[in-house]
Amino acid sequence: MIPGDLLADLPVLVAAAEAGSFSAAASKLNLTRSAVGRSIARLEHRLGVRLFHRTTRSLALTDDGQIVFEHGRRALAEVQSATALLDSGRRAIVGRLRVSVPALFGRLRIAPILIRLAEAHPKLELDLNFSDRLVDVVEDGFDLVVRNGRLQNWPGLTVRRIAYQPMRVCAAPRYLEGAGVPESLADLSGHHAMLYGRPGYARSWLFPQADGPATEIVPPSRMRFDDVDAIRDAAIGGHGLAWLPCWLIRDDVAAGRLATVLDHLPAHVFESHALWPQTPHLPLRVRLAIDALAAALPEESALRAENRARTEPA
Repeated sequence: MIPGDLLADLPVLVAAAEAGSFSAAASKLNLTRSAVGRSIARLEHRLGVRLFHRTTRSLALTDDGQIVFEHGRRALAEVQSATALLDSGRRAIVGRLRVSVPALFGRLRIAPILIRLAEAHPKLELDLNFSDRLVDVVEDGFDLVVRNGRLQNWPGLTVRRIAYQPMRVCAAPRYLEGAGVPESLADLSGHHAMLYGRPGYARSWLFPQADGPATEIVPPSRMRFDDVDAIRDAAIGGHGLAWLPCWLIRDDVAAGRLATVLDHLPAHVFESHALWPQTPHLPLRVRLAIDALAAALPEESALRAENRARTEPA
């Protein structure tokens, strides 16, 4: 059994190590500096090691202190997480939850999840912003932001991966009947494609390789769009091949409006991340929203069986 005084003094050690001084830790914990000193002394006596190198000008962890600090910080985080889970079972979620999500992915996949959360908690106010632009989470007043693709450096934010977005090449079955089914990346040069792009820029199609960087291909195209939903519509219309996320085309594949090709090749995967301001006490409404998204957002990475009959020659 872990002694009670050890558990009581661990937060003091963590606060002092993070703050770099007993005085700053005392201010953060609403204690006196002498109370912080006594807590550290009790820990050192209980553990039989010296935790800090102390001088009149500096405070630094010893090697033993670093070990205790790292494990203690993780233990406290686990306790906070467990407390939040218990609270979720006995407390109603109240207050406003302001979330920024990508426009299309947010509308089709994220909004339904958060709407269900709001329906389950009548005192929760949901404020959704649909935008693909970069936002300043703190300055713009968001509790939570979801963004797709590679992340930049986000100082002051906590990041959690909540979904994968596999990409697949697809087309309308009638296009494939007329133009043929591509069997290799080299075959793409003989097809028409719809590309995501803006003036002077077209996004390459990426295909992972086991022994090196991904292969980048820009197929022949006379149609470029800066909206993936428009690319999907053009693909359904039979105008050529498209490279689209599985979550966007899943229903169309199931209904036979689209079929995926080149399924024997590994899919490039974009990641979706939730970002929120770093805080020692995450509001319950934010924590449950993050957990709901991570649990409900599908990976939707397997469409092969549904397409084999449509894409393989008779």
